[in-house]
Amino acid sequence: MKNFLTVVFFIASTFIGFSQTKNFIDHPYLETTAKVDSLVQPDRIYLSILIQEKEDRNKTSVETQEQLLAEVLENLNIDLKKQLKIEDLASNYKKYFLRKKSVLKSKAYELVVYDGLTASNVLIHLEAKGISNVQLTKTKYSKTEALKMALRSKAILKAKAQATALVTPLEQSLGKAIFISEKYYNNSYNLRNGRVKMAYSAEMKLEEPLDIEFSGIKIESEVTVRFSIN
Repeated sequence: MKNFLTVVFFIASTFIGFSQTKNFIDHPYLETTAKVDSLVQPDRIYLSILIQEKEDRNKTSVETQEQLLAEVLENLNIDLKKQLKIEDLASNYKKYFLRKKSVLKSKAYELVVYDGLTASNVLIHLEAKGISNVQLTKTKYSKTEALKMALRSKAILKAKAQATALVTPLEQSLGKAIFISEKYYNNSYNLRNGRVKMAYSAEMKLEEPLDIEFSGIKIESEVTVRFSIN
């Protein structure tokens, strides 16, 4: 008897679920998709800086290069505590004849600056101090989340306007939104993932910094909305 009641309950539940789905499908609705986007300039520019000792008589220690790095950045009004951090450090023991050893050390830093002119100044002034292993790694826009929210709202309004334009000639009106989905796109660059890398070379011999313009970051919101039709 208990098993029979369980089966009946399952069949009834399935029927109710099917009926609700069928009613939803049978209800007249209009689906529309809208896209909006914005092109913004990156305001977070990340540089990778590597300093290392070399195998020569005039070997400059990592500590000395580190001091030079700090001086250059401070002279460019860069806040070392906020904008510079250590990424990696290493020591390699090289064995030579007569059992002599030389310790070659290296340190990698990540520096964030807020505009292309500062990035260019960093490249040039570090090169002048013998620190030339500097690469651009990624760019970002710091207010992305706020922009995403604004774009969502614009996309929803655009979807509603499109839907209204479709039903008005039919002398019908839109009801409530019964389904909403969103997709988000962002083409900010992470250059460490195999994209273009840019490094400053001593061969460029720039006397004045270039005000580098980076490609804009395109942020796009796409929404799909289903409106009931009255």
